Amino acid sequence: MSFTVHEGHRDTDRPTGGVHVPAGAGVTTWFNGDIYGVRLTAEQTGGVIGVIEATVPPGGGPAPHVHAATDETFYLVGGELEFLDGDRVFTARTGDVVHIPRGTVHRFVNPGIQPAKLLFVYTPGGAEGLFVEGGDEPVPGVQVQPWGPERIDDRMLGLLGKYDTGLPPADR
Repeated sequence: MSFTVHEGHRDTDRPTGGVHVPAGAGVTTWFNGDIYGVRLTAEQTGGVIGVIEATVPPGGGPAPHVHAATDETFYLVGGELEFLDGDRVFTARTGDVVHIPRGTVHRFVNPGIQPAKLLFVYTPGGAEGLFVEGGDEPVPGVQVQPWGPERIDDRMLGLLGKYDTGLPPADR
């Protein structure tokens, strides 16, 4: 089998080679009781994609939120999570994939007794910067804790806006 490669306009803002991120590399932070490892960033991919590896303890997960210009896709590596997708609530289990189009209010929560592991992918990339800039440095030997309402201050609200994350009205 053969195919023809056409020379054409190249996007000079995109990287010219692949990106290899070794296991455990990237930035890991605690964010509102969850553990988020930023494995691939928009900066590394010319803005195309961002990839997060997450551990969500029982009861953990983000508040309902929305991305105006970013799609988000989740792959559940282990455990189960209850998802909100607009007005629909459902449970995803190991091996399931969930795609949330931009503009859709969503969240997930771990209803189980074991931590859930998942990957999530932002397209285009960029929203992953929220965890790098707004998360806490992990402390070895200490259990991650959820944040109290005092953490949602003007700085955090500014970061949410900077990284295409909005909070819907409180009735969700």
